Amino acid sequence: MTTYNQLAGYRVNYLSADPTLNSGNEGQVWYNSTTGKLRSLVQIKSWAAGGSLSTARNNLAGAGTQTEGLAFGGFATAATNATEEYNGASWSAGGNLGTARYNIGGCGTQTAGLGFGGYSGGNLSATEEYNGSAWTGGGSLSTAREVFLGNAGTQTAGLAFGGYTTANTNVTEEYDGSTWTAGGNLGTARRGQAGCGIQTAALAFGGQTTVNTTATEEYDGSTWTVGGSLNTARRGLGGAGTQTAALGFGGSSYTGATEQYNGTSWTTTTSLTTGRLAVAGAGTQTVGLAFGGKIVTGASSATEEFTSSINVTTAAAWASGGSLSTARKTLGGAGIQTAGLAFGGFTTTAQSATEEYDGSAWAAGGNLGTARRQLAGAGTQTAGLGFGGYSPTTNATEEYDGSAWTGGGNLGTARRLLGGAGIQTAALAFGGYISGNVANTEEYDGSAWTAGGNLNTARNYLAGCGTQTAGLGFGGYAGPATTATEEYDGSAWTAGGSLNTARYGLGGAGTQTLGLAFGGYTGTTFSNSTEEYNGTSWTNSTSLTTARSELAGCGIQTAGLGFGGYTGTNSAVTEEYTGAFQTATASNLTTS
Repeated sequence: MTTYNQLAGYRVNYLSADPTLNSGNEGQVWYNSTTGKLRSLVQIKSWAAGGSLSTARNNLAGAGTQTEGLAFGGFATAATNATEEYNGASWSAGGNLGTARYNIGGCGTQTAGLGFGGYSGGNLSATEEYNGSAWTGGGSLSTAREVFLGNAGTQTAGLAFGGYTTANTNVTEEYDGSTWTAGGNLGTARRGQAGCGIQTAALAFGGQTTVNTTATEEYDGSTWTVGGSLNTARRGLGGAGTQTAALGFGGSSYTGATEQYNGTSWTTTTSLTTGRLAVAGAGTQTVGLAFGGKIVTGASSATEEFTSSINVTTAAAWASGGSLSTARKTLGGAGIQTAGLAFGGFTTTAQSATEEYDGSAWAAGGNLGTARRQLAGAGTQTAGLGFGGYSPTTNATEEYDGSAWTGGGNLGTARRLLGGAGIQTAALAFGGYISGNVANTEEYDGSAWTAGGNLNTARNYLAGCGTQTAGLGFGGYAGPATTATEEYDGSAWTAGGSLNTARYGLGGAGTQTLGLAFGGYTGTTFSNSTEEYNGTSWTNSTSLTTARSELAGCGIQTAGLGFGGYTGTNSAVTEEYTGAFQTATASNLTTS
């Protein structure tokens, strides 16, 4: 077998504490002997959908940050003066530009923006300053021009470079808050380029000469010098960041190509979800914003947020927790890893015992009113719900307040070996067994159950997690054990990705898009298999220490709890799951 040392060229460090980390440690793996965790440093880069612009448009300008963005001007069905402000989730209307235009340049912040040049029946020299609510006139550019989409500088120290007059230009101008004056000319005259940085340390990249270009230039406040070339030649791209940490994205041929600049060279990274040209940008290299632009069918309102972070990841593992006071199987569970709830189940008889977990030990809670086994649970330690079960088959529902159980509204269909999800006031019951497998689903509103959409696969001994409107049901016994996974949207179930191991009597935790399945019985053996769900498919993870079936579970995918069950005898074993998760980002890593 190939070892980590052979693959990476060095051994896994054995340390008593986590090392001081920075992005230069990416890929490092170490074992923390104090916590007993295997950890690594990885970089995660992704674009995610943000709130759409109210006005779809292309050839607009952008300014600000990912959580305080500014969009202004552009072309919708004609030149527009619309201004919009972004709060990190949605856009809202700001004060209109005095002059509607597109191919406009921009820079600054949401409350101190600068818009200059552009086109509206002719090239414009007009400059406008934004104060967070209204635009007012500033000093005009010396050279009227259009097509410079990047942003560089601030409202009182802006930079305009390149563009188009009657031909491509290399003219650079510097703004001092009232007047534009000549700066050093670009080495490559061009239009449709992107820009970022500040007036004394700016970056120009991409654009069009007679063809699309990869040219990058760096400005020091007086002179432009050649920088590292883009990997993808293009015009109409967006830009964000600084001279030594830039982000370029989108552009001609409706590309989603994204690149990062380190002050010397560009590196290709994850692409925009929506490829487009004439797109605007804002923010930084690690927290960027792309909005608007032109797609094949016309102007776009799409907004995407870029995140690049250095993350410490802890390997998934199960660890021993405090044992239940009462060893039992087919019990109900609710809560989280540090505040769990165990109730009911079977020893030699049906149980009413309730226990509460504090993250290390179980303590007695109030007994169920109806002793039973093979019941389902939902909710939290202080607002729990137990329903259905056997002693004999019952429709009884009980609500827990952190000390005592009281009767709730009865299930419409009495059953046992059913699945549960949700909270005390919005729960979900599905599947189970009466005289055969059932597919019935019911929804609880805190007082009464009503019918929901049936499972596609009738089954018992299944597990569940999630919420009433985003539930997940998986595994179970349909004759024989099944891998079937189904997702509930509040009215109907649809098929999800199948479990890798068919089993029943398994435990579950998490959400519809971050589910956790563990333990169970395959029909021939007790299983210790653990799987994580990402909303599409299941992936095998670290196995339970104790293989067992008929256990209960609660918590989330990265902090799950499995307790009780059956190994041939009733079990009191509790195990705590730590999923692979991020514990630090680039913003709080220190430099070594």
